[in-house]
Parts: sequence; C-alpha cells; structure tokens
Amino acid sequence: MATTSTTGSTLLQPLSNALQLPIDQVNFVVCQLFALLAAIWFRTYLHSSKTSSFVRHVVATLLGLYLAFFCFGWYALHFLVQSGISYCIMIIIGMENMHTCCFVFALGYLTMCQISRVYIFDYGQYSADFSGPMMVITQKITSLAYEIHDGMFRKDEELTPSQRALAVRRMPSLLEYLSYNCNFMGILAGPLCSYKDYITFIEGRSYQVSKTSEDGKKEAQDERTEPSPNVAVIEKLKICGLALLFHLALSKIFSVEYNIDEHFQATASWPSKVIYLYLSLLSARPKYYFAWTLADAINNAAGFGFSGYDKNGAPRWDLISNLRIPQIEMSTSFKMFLDNWNIQTALWLKRVCYERASISPTIQTFFLSALWHGVYPGYYLTFLSGVLMTLAARAIRNNIRHYFIKSPQLKFFYDVVTWMATQIAISYIVVPFVLLSIKPSFMFYSSWYFCLHIAAILVLLLLPVKKTLKRKNTHENIQLSQSKKDDEQGNSLGHNSFSTTNNVCSQNQEITSRHSSLKQ
Repeated sequence: MATTSTTGSTLLQPLSNALQLPIDQVNFVVCQLFALLAAIWFRTYLHSSKTSSFVRHVVATLLGLYLAFFCFGWYALHFLVQSGISYCIMIIIGMENMHTCCFVFALGYLTMCQISRVYIFDYGQYSADFSGPMMVITQKITSLAYEIHDGMFRKDEELTPSQRALAVRRMPSLLEYLSYNCNFMGILAGPLCSYKDYITFIEGRSYQVSKTSEDGKKEAQDERTEPSPNVAVIEKLKICGLALLFHLALSKIFSVEYNIDEHFQATASWPSKVIYLYLSLLSARPKYYFAWTLADAINNAAGFGFSGYDKNGAPRWDLISNLRIPQIEMSTSFKMFLDNWNIQTALWLKRVCYERASISPTIQTFFLSALWHGVYPGYYLTFLSGVLMTLAARAIRNNIRHYFIKSPQLKFFYDVVTWMATQIAISYIVVPFVLLSIKPSFMFYSSWYFCLHIAAILVLLLLPVKKTLKRKNTHENIQLSQSKKDDEQGNSLGHNSFSTTNNVCSQNQEITSRHSSLKQ
C-alpha cells in the first residue's frame, strides 16, 4: 500500500493507492501534467499579442502558487517568505552589497529548511519535498541579485561578456520578481532561466530581431513569424514516456541499494559487481530525464525556450534545456558527461561562484554545490570524490590522449576504453548521492577497496598536471577585449533576442567544463 504521508493535498489518495506510489510523487506528476495543459492555454489565450504583461505575470504567479500549495500545503509559504525577504534585502541594503546579502540569506534559508526536513521527515526519504522547488528559487534569487549588481553598480568594462549580456539595468517590480521565482512553468521542477530571458518571453519580444541601417544605427525591431513549439513538445513528451517506463521497469530490478547487499558482496565476481553497478545507476537516471524533460516541455508549451534557428532554418527549443541524453549515455570523458547533465545548475555555479571567486574557485564551487544540494553526508562524499576524479581524468586526458588520435583505429579504441572508464567512474562516485548516509556509502566503497580513489590519487602523483590558470586569464582577457564587438553584433546572425543564455553558454564553454562536475 502506498504511503499516506504528505504535506500537500490528499485529493489524489485513491490514485496513489491504485498505483502503489507515494502520494507526494503522484501530486507532483499530476500537477506537472496540469501545468502542461495550463501552458498550452496560457500560450493560446494569454499570448502577449492578446493581453498585457501585467496579466501574464499575475496569472503565471497565481497558477504557480496554486500548484505549490497543492503539492506542499502550507510549506509552500517558504517560497513566498524566501522570495519576499530577498526582495526587501535588495531594496533596503543598496546595490553595493545586496548581492552578497541575498546570496547568504537565500542559501542560509534553504539550508535551514533542508535541515528541518531531515528531522521532520524520515531520514533518507528521497521524494518530492518542499525543499526541491526552493533549490531552484535559491538559484533564481542569487542569480538575479548578481545580475542587478552587475547592471546597476559595476562598470561595463569590469564585466566579462557573459556578465554584461545578463546584466539587469533596472530593479524589477515585486510582481515581476514573484513571477520570475514562482511562475507555474518552473515552480515545481525548474529549470533555472535568466531573468532577462523570462521577461523577454512575458513581454512577447521572443522573436524580434534588430535590423541595422546602412549608417550602423539600429532600427526598429522586426518580428518574425512565431514558430510553433508543438513538435518540440511532442518529442519531449515521448522522451518522458520512455524514461518513465524505463525507470519503473528497471529501477526495482537493478536497485542501487543492492550494491551493498552482504550476500552480493560476498558471492559476486568483480565483473558482476562492475556490470551491476553500471546498470543500477543507468536505471536510476531516467527519473531525472523524466522530470527535467517534462519541465522543459511545459515551458516550451507556453512559448518559452525558443533559442533561434539552426543552420537548416529549423526552430530550436533548447534555451533552458537541462540535459542532452545521447551525449550523457555515450560520454567518453567526465567533461562530456557533466557538460550535458543538469546544464542550468552548472551555469549557475559558474556565474555566482566560479567566475567571481578570487581564491580556490574550484574548491569553493564544489562546496557551494554540495551545500545547495542538501545536508545528507552522501552528497559531500560524492562531491569530494568528484573533485578527485575530475582532476585525475583531466591529468590522464592531457598526458595520454594525443597518442591515440593519430589514426582512426587508435581513436576508436581510445573512445571505447574511455567510455567504459567514464561510465564506471561516474557510477562509482554517485552511489553515496543515492544512498545518502555515511555508513552504507562506506560499506560500498569498502567493498570496492576504495580502488578508484586510490587510482585517482596515484594518477595525480605520477602524471604531471598542466597549469590552467594563465590560460584561463588569457582567455578571459581576449573575451574582454572583444566584448564591445560582440555586443554590437548582437543578434545580427538571425538569432532572436530571447537566446541570451545560449549565447553566453557558447562564449564560456571552456570555463563551464572546469567545474561542471559539481552538478547533480
């Protein structure tokens, strides 16, 4: 029988019992399906051409708060409290320090709620809970605070191209702020988006392209024929269905917890342990594929997520996509895997921490990622192991890869070996993230004799590690020297003014990859 414990509505309890699933998970999925229908209605009847931005903000906010209260009951008030106090901090503190104060408050409030949840609910429960949406709201609060600080306090020449592109030049109204944080499209599962992209969507400037006259001055913007998101939404819903079926069919057969079963540890051969480890984590990933792809489809259905046209002229709807499944499953390196997993969180970590840290940016960013995820010890074990594995993988790649790219046969052999190594290593370090607690995590690592940890340490001791700081600074200086040229070009290549985030991503791909191992 499914559990009857929930902080939200019990209206769907009969459905929960019939499906033998926890009611909080049923509430979450049903609310997301409702949000999908609401998004279609929003795009059809509250299109920016038919109604004002004020109405669109109000409706998006009220629908979001309704879904939050349905799923989490009065715990959803935390969303309003966190957002409201953060807004007051921005108004009262002033531009010079408000970004730091908002960052400390929002992250501190999130941590307080995560600690309380661990003690209020059963330790180890890993399902939909009110701190999940707060994680995305925390990202939005801190991102916007830094973007306002960049746009209204710092000088343009002090900003990197990405910071300049995302800088917010005026203080949002309270309605705009709440709409950005709590809209129905992203209240339950995100993903994070930039404030400028969201406001552009609400105001209906998604498909406007600036035209430049012969004398170099920008003329009035033309509005292209609005592309339909229907094909993209249908494709993403198909992926959701397959991911859900895959997860339900295999997650119980290949349970991650079985990796620490005493009988399995005592009797299984090493090849069996390796294969089972890979299959158990492979079976765990589709629940993220389902949640994040459905969230992306909801935004697309509302008309949000258009990022321009590809080289064939086909519309792209990946502005706020959080993952690329084929690249994840076929990854031949840590970089490739992590660059395509929880993409928006990686961008947040880069923008608010890695680019701005003056001392040990990698360590600070890893710590921020662990703290943002929660208070379970398994998170910290995963991210500490991730630091070690990332540095080792980088050292191996820098010292060995060039020997295997001289012929197609060697390159194919290298790709096969690195694919296996990457999949096993990722599965190995993620086990504590799923098990959550210290004891089972160390049981797992002990059964493997900490072999990959030891191997990573040996790699770092034996292989030279190339210095990257100077190259990074040089790369950023080149970007700064070209920033005015980049800004003047704007959208002249035919991309719409809505694709701020994607343009920034491409400009900073190298920096993103250096800390993308911090992603969930």
